[in-house]
Amino acid sequence: MTTTYAPKQTAARGHTIQINNIEMYYEEYGAGKPLVLLHGFGGCAQNWHPFTAKLSERHRLIVVDLRGHGHSTNPENKFTHREAAGDVFLLLDKLGVGQFSAMGMSSGGMTLLHMTTSQPKRIDSMVLISATTHFPDQARAIMRRASFGTMPQQVREMYRECAKRGEEQIRQLMAQFNALHANYDDMNFTAQRLSTITARTLVVHGDRDAFFPVEIPVSLYRSIPDAELWIIPGGDHVPIYDSTVPFTSTALRFLDEAGSKQPSTA
Repeated sequence: MTTTYAPKQTAARGHTIQINNIEMYYEEYGAGKPLVLLHGFGGCAQNWHPFTAKLSERHRLIVVDLRGHGHSTNPENKFTHREAAGDVFLLLDKLGVGQFSAMGMSSGGMTLLHMTTSQPKRIDSMVLISATTHFPDQARAIMRRASFGTMPQQVREMYRECAKRGEEQIRQLMAQFNALHANYDDMNFTAQRLSTITARTLVVHGDRDAFFPVEIPVSLYRSIPDAELWIIPGGDHVPIYDSTVPFTSTALRFLDEAGSKQPSTA
């Protein structure tokens, strides 16, 4: 559930707000309809920086550091996608954001699944990138044995760049990542539950994803009533950083189409 790219922070332009016992960090860019951007596990708002310039031309971006990630704190030192979803809703409530669109990478997408099934009327459209309904055995094996030292170099670099509190934060995140392998409650979405989602949805997935086989995004596409599916040939986990993949233009086109659709009066 890691993402692969977090460019260096060039300037501090974010804000921190108190959400229960968490200091939650977010950044804002642009104007227009709100578009919430959620990073993957071990990442931070910077994972979205390669895309914010184009996306902010048409949307008010709200780019979040999930609990315990980046600048956001997590005194309980526990992570579930369900709790992360609650945090994001509380943040949006404090910002006065009612309805919005959203995009999530990996853990960010899993957080969105909790959001769209708990408060479906608030999310008009969403893009799920390398998300899953549940943790298959191959993902649990990776999470169980993962260590900072054995991660690919680019993932280690991302952790180092995103962990604003240094080595101790990295150790905490790794322990939380390991613990997910034994959690069978947090990600457990049935087709029936997914059928309650009203947001128009684009499911994006690489066909070589080591965590979540391609059958999972297909099941998401089939279970969510108003969904489209984009399988990226040769794509690994979170395959949107490949320069040959037209992610930004495709996502914007999808969001624009979703925004232009008027609800039926029949």
